Amino acid sequence: MEIKGKVHEVSATQQVTDSLKKRELIIEYIENPQYPEYLKFEAIQDRTSLLDNTKVGDDVEVFFNLKGRKWTDKMGKVVYFNTLQLWKINALSAAGAASTPEYAAPSADISSSSDDDDLPF
Repeated sequence: MEIKGKVHEVSATQQVTDSLKKRELIIEYIENPQYPEYLKFEAIQDRTSLLDNTKVGDDVEVFFNLKGRKWTDKMGKVVYFNTLQLWKINALSAAGAASTPEYAAPSADISSSSDDDDLPF
C-alpha cells in the first residue's frame, strides 16, 4: 500500500529489546483539508535508517504493509492492534525547497551599452 502526505514528526530510533529497534514517522494526510489526519508509521530493524534524511515538512510517498495482531491480557480480554509498517519512503519535495528551479545569474550586464560595440545593429 502507499500514501502521500507531509511529514509531521520523525522519532529517534528506539532500542525496544536487544534484538528489536524501531522508529516512528507521523505524516499529515489531507484527504479533506478541513479535517487533516495524522497517521503513524513504524519502521523496524534495518528500515529505521530509511528515515535518516526525512525532515519535518517534507512531502513524501510512504510504502507500507498493514499488520494486525490479536493479544489477550491477564484478565482474558482480547485486544486487537493494527500497525502500518513502513518499508520504503520517497521524498516528493523537501521542506523549504524553492518551487522554481534555481538558475545561475548572468555574468555580464547586457542592459548597459558600450561604445566599443562592433555589432552592425
